[in-house]
Amino acid sequence: MDGANRIALLLMALAVGGCEPDTPTNPSAPDFALIIRNGLVYDGSGAAPVLQDLAISKDGLIAEWLPPGSPATADQEVDAAGLAVAPGFINMLSWANQPLVVDGRGMSDTKQGVTLQIFGEGWSMGP
Repeated sequence: MDGANRIALLLMALAVGGCEPDTPTNPSAPDFALIIRNGLVYDGSGAAPVLQDLAISKDGLIAEWLPPGSPATADQEVDAAGLAVAPGFINMLSWANQPLVVDGRGMSDTKQGVTLQIFGEGWSMGP
């Protein structure tokens, strides 16, 4: 076998040897980014709340509604026992224009669960 064939055979062996079966690289990796456990979940439909765990994907979306105590794992877990878990609230006629200029984080409404402010009536002091 000449030198060129030996090099080709060596490269082929290295390429095949570096291949791995299609398995997760870390089988013990968490399933989700966040699990909110033991919360009383209000789904926004008007239905009665349900005690359950809520799993959030790595993309920040609700991935699954899990039974309480589910064996699923996450990078972070929050115990919401005794607390309500609900979708964000929409303030349809917000007058938070001045508080938003003072505190752009909007904490006065955010702490109450408001995730969307709709302005438009009157005028705004901000952009």
